[in-house]
Amino acid sequence: MIELAESRSAHNYHPLPVVIASAEGAWVTDVEGRRYLDCLAGYSSLNFGHGNPVILAAAHAQLDRVTLTSRAFFNDRFGAFAAGLAELCGKDMILPMNTGAEAVETAIKVARKWGHDVKGITDPNIVVMEDNFHGRTTTIVSFSTDPDAHDGFGPYTPGFRIVKYGSAEAIADAIDENTVAVLLEPIQGEAGVLVPPDGYLRQVRELCTERGVLMIADEIQSGLGRTGDTFACDHENVVPDMYVLGKALGGGVVPVSAVAADADVLGVIRPGQHGSTFGGNPLACAVGETVVNLLKTGEYQARARELESVLFDGLRALPGVTAVRGRGLWAGVDVDPSLATGRQVCERLMARGVLAKDTHGSTIRLAPPLVVEAHEIEWALAQLEAVLTGSELRAAEGRP
Repeated sequence: MIELAESRSAHNYHPLPVVIASAEGAWVTDVEGRRYLDCLAGYSSLNFGHGNPVILAAAHAQLDRVTLTSRAFFNDRFGAFAAGLAELCGKDMILPMNTGAEAVETAIKVARKWGHDVKGITDPNIVVMEDNFHGRTTTIVSFSTDPDAHDGFGPYTPGFRIVKYGSAEAIADAIDENTVAVLLEPIQGEAGVLVPPDGYLRQVRELCTERGVLMIADEIQSGLGRTGDTFACDHENVVPDMYVLGKALGGGVVPVSAVAADADVLGVIRPGQHGSTFGGNPLACAVGETVVNLLKTGEYQARARELESVLFDGLRALPGVTAVRGRGLWAGVDVDPSLATGRQVCERLMARGVLAKDTHGSTIRLAPPLVVEAHEIEWALAQLEAVLTGSELRAAEGRP
C-alpha cells in the first residue's frame, strides 16, 4: 500500500510508514491490526477524537437529506451554523470556506477590501510574523520564512511586512499609513509550538486599536479547545477583529473553515467578490454546528486544562528533553540533537505504538485528541522516555 501511494502520488509529504485502517477516540489501528495512540490528531483537526459519536450522528443524518446546494441557494442548515459560530466567537457574522488556507486567503482579501473601502488605502500592506505558518497557497507562501514553503515558488505576492514574532515593538515599527492588518498565530504551531511572551497579545490588541488596523488571529490550530480555552487569545482576554478558523471546526469528518468578524469588517464583501461552491454546504454546516454545540458545554476546554499538567510535568521530567513549550494538550518538545533527530524520535515512537510528528531538526509535536485519558498520556510519556534512553522494552508492553 505504501509503495502504491508513493509511486502514484506527488511526494509533497514524507509520512511515517504506517497505514491506518480504522480509528476510535484517541487510538488508530493499522492494516495489520496494530494499535497506536494518536498524538497528532490531524494537526488539531481531531480535537474531539476519531469517530466522535455525536459528530458522526449529525453527519449520517445529513447525508440522507442533502449534502450540497452551492451558495446560489439557501440551505436549511446554514443559518443556524452561521449564528452559532458567530455567537461562539462573539462576532456579528462569519464567512465560511473549506480549508484553513482558504480561510487565511479570505481574511487577507477582507482586510485589503476593508482598507480600500473604509480607510481609502489604495496600496495596503499587512504585517505578518517570522516563522509563520498559515498554509501553502501562492499568496501565503509569499510571506513565509520557511525555505521549504517559500523557495522556488515565485514570483511572490507583494503587500506583506515580516517582523519578529513576540515583539510588539517590531509590529509598531512596521505599521504605516498603508497598513490594514496584523496577522498572527497566537501560538505558532508549525514553528515548534512557540508561545509568545506574556502580555504580547494584549500589546498587539492595544496597538491595533490605537493605530486603526485589524488584528487577525489565525486560530486554525490553536483554537476550538486545544489550549484549554475556546481560543488561544482567551488566555490574555484578547478579542481580535477577525478570527480565522478551520481544522477542528470540521470535527475530523469534513473540511470546514471560516472567518468571523463584526459587520463593519465582513460587511465590505459584496456578492460576486468572494465565495466557494462548497463553503457553507449543508453537510459542513451540520457538522460545524455540532462542533460549536460541543464547545459551548466547555467540557473539552476543561479536559485540555485538566490534562495539561499531566502532559507538561511528565515531559519536563524526561531525560534528553531540552525544552518544552505549549498550552493545554499541545506541546513542542526539543530533544537533545545528539540523541536523535525529530524524525528518528517519531519513527521510534511509532514502533512503540505512539504517533507523533517532527518539525525543524530535533523538535517533535504532541497534540492528542482532547478525549485522551490521563493514563494514556502517561503511557505515551513512558514510551518517549524509553526512546530517549534507548530502552529495549517490548513496544507492546503496558499498552492501554
